[in-house]
Amino acid sequence: MSEKIWLSSPHMGGNELKYINEAFKENWVAPLGPNVDGFEKDLELFLNKDVNVAVLSAGTAAIHLALIECGVEHGDEVICQSMTFSASANPISYCGATPVFIDSESDTWNMCPKALKEAIEDRIKNGKKPKAIIVVHLYGMPAKMDEIVSIANEYQIDLIEDAAEALGSKYKDQSCGTFGRFGILSFNGNKIITTSGGGALVCHTKDDKDKTVFLSTQARDNAPHYQHSHIGFNYRMSNIVAGIGRGQMEVLQDRVDARRAMHDFYVNIFEKIDGVEVFSEPNSDFYSNHWLSSIIIDPAIVGKTREDLRLAFLEDNIESRPLWKPMHMQPIFADAPYYGTNVSEKLFEDGLCLPSGSNLSDEERERIANVISKFF
Repeated sequence: MSEKIWLSSPHMGGNELKYINEAFKENWVAPLGPNVDGFEKDLELFLNKDVNVAVLSAGTAAIHLALIECGVEHGDEVICQSMTFSASANPISYCGATPVFIDSESDTWNMCPKALKEAIEDRIKNGKKPKAIIVVHLYGMPAKMDEIVSIANEYQIDLIEDAAEALGSKYKDQSCGTFGRFGILSFNGNKIITTSGGGALVCHTKDDKDKTVFLSTQARDNAPHYQHSHIGFNYRMSNIVAGIGRGQMEVLQDRVDARRAMHDFYVNIFEKIDGVEVFSEPNSDFYSNHWLSSIIIDPAIVGKTREDLRLAFLEDNIESRPLWKPMHMQPIFADAPYYGTNVSEKLFEDGLCLPSGSNLSDEERERIANVISKFF
């Protein structure tokens, strides 16, 4: 069997070992040190906005701390995009709060502003104003941030941007992750850059960053002994892991360019195939890193389903994956409130994520193209 082609595999730049070796040489193997400071500064410069970044053990940890800093407590409600990975919603449950899920709109596949407004007004009418809103930039595609920010401001609800998949994406030339009170980044093994595992919380004030660092290092009070007046967490990124991140930052724009080139590759393949739509920016306001290139297959036109194509890829040892199953369809969240229609459900039914790695070779792209050609 041919060698496996992965959906999105890690892609090292080459200089990661330099920073890791420096950490070992200087014995900085703790959740602080030059690499932690340097990685945070690199991210702040890349985001090109007056922000303060705290690097953490995972993007999930960043969402959890953002919710805590937004004052989310047991019994509260938090609005969350339904079409996303479970890590966007799980931290709501960590806090003892209830998620209120919002449908997607068809242009960006992200949170529908109309359904968002409807949900907020209905929850307020029922005596339960949501404490926070979690919007997701799905597969790197920016959400409609003008409308969503305006709604959050109108009702004075903290906005948390899950930009775990969107490092390098922009909406109207502003980096995703810098619109809300907090932004979330992820450096998981399959992301556009990786630290093997890790994430970051993007803050707009030094006070919010300081609180993030305090909470992520077990909330130790300023005392000569170990004293704790708050519940803390072991969420800070280590100096060794941050060294990988510093090496990855040197090639980040190259990785964005390569992912966008993979999107163009699929656009060229599918432009003459009826019944297939490649997920693309609605207009020039949107700039996606195209972390994962995805398609929608209309079985009424094609006569086959996205599952048929997934299995065809699998026969040639090529990984592809259905779109995220919406959270309101998940057994664990079956009883959570949901606002919208069936946009996200239909996307899940007909959508497929295609191999999108920045390290795919010409030979691997030819294999992918051959499977598509034979299938259609």
